Amino acid sequence: MQIAPAFKAPTRLLMGPGPSNAPAEVLAAMSQPLVGHLDPVFVKMMEELKTMLRAVFLTRNDMTFPISGTGSAGMEFCFVNLVEPGDEVIVGVNGVFGTRMVDVAERCGARVTKVESGWGNSIAPQQIAEALRTVSKPKLVAIVHAETSTGALTPVEEISKLTHDAGALLLLDTVTSLGGCPVRIDEWNVDAVYSGTQKCLSCPPGLAPVSLNARALEVARRRRTKVQSWYLDVNLLASYWGQERVYHHTAPISMNYALHAALRLVLEEGLENRWRRHKQNHLALKSALAAIGLELASQDGHQLWQLNAVRVPQGVDEADVRKRLLNDFNIEVGAGLGPLKGKIWRVGLMGETSSRENVRLFLSAFCQVLNECGRKTDAKAALAAVE
Repeated sequence: MQIAPAFKAPTRLLMGPGPSNAPAEVLAAMSQPLVGHLDPVFVKMMEELKTMLRAVFLTRNDMTFPISGTGSAGMEFCFVNLVEPGDEVIVGVNGVFGTRMVDVAERCGARVTKVESGWGNSIAPQQIAEALRTVSKPKLVAIVHAETSTGALTPVEEISKLTHDAGALLLLDTVTSLGGCPVRIDEWNVDAVYSGTQKCLSCPPGLAPVSLNARALEVARRRRTKVQSWYLDVNLLASYWGQERVYHHTAPISMNYALHAALRLVLEEGLENRWRRHKQNHLALKSALAAIGLELASQDGHQLWQLNAVRVPQGVDEADVRKRLLNDFNIEVGAGLGPLKGKIWRVGLMGETSSRENVRLFLSAFCQVLNECGRKTDAKAALAAVE
């Protein structure tokens, strides 16, 4: 057998739907020596991770920690702990990840009511109110805060009030929003939340920050049936991430190093400053796109700062543009999914990637590629709009 040569990754500007570029400090943290997952030094770091995650989620929830797995593991963690067979669950569906929540909830045996909006639109509170009136005993309402597949943001404060007035729990997907726009778990009265490390936190993929409030934790503890996943059972994980430190699984040591470094950078910058940076770079890109006759496909007034769904102009092969950006400029952007396949480019400005310099680099390359593809585009106009 011929042994493959050592892998060497190219240097890319990651401007797709994730992962984002990771800062040098985060990558360096991963190269530190391994210690055991019950080593006192690692245990101390676990406590620091929990404290920093609470600060980033803006919560006091004790049960706040990173699941060993990607953002989808965070999604499953919340559903398998809070939902039992026969429970009535309402899910907002306005893209790929709302659709995925429906699938996961149904696998838990839930009776799911879908609240659907067009891809690119937010979920309106009135839609949730109507769904709650049709369900006899709602257990959970699940919403994607920032829909990565469409670039749409769904405000949750009013939805939260409606949910709790009906006696249900509120579950929030913040995979793309955490660290990139306001996420206020306690202020919004969110019962359960999950995220991912690879988007606005600018850490490699592999961990899923989660948080359960006391109400959600009590639901998980008082289940009639066992949690269907041993690995994701919060009743077991609580003993590892709590004060007992009972062995549960071998945590991904180096990934936790990386998250520790990434969270420190988030907090050093300050949440308000970080949110402002994402907003300003989004607005700069949006202005530049307007200057060359392009627009965002997501609902006006509900457009994500960190994920821009750029509508493909007529006559342009969107896949060819993405291929040229990658091969000629080492810039990655994402394709559309589902009904938006072939109709949008997903341009990410997340975490470390969200800078004015990267907006300019993208626009310069993008305009050149569009011109080569036969769509006359004024790069000077685009770049001038960024200033």
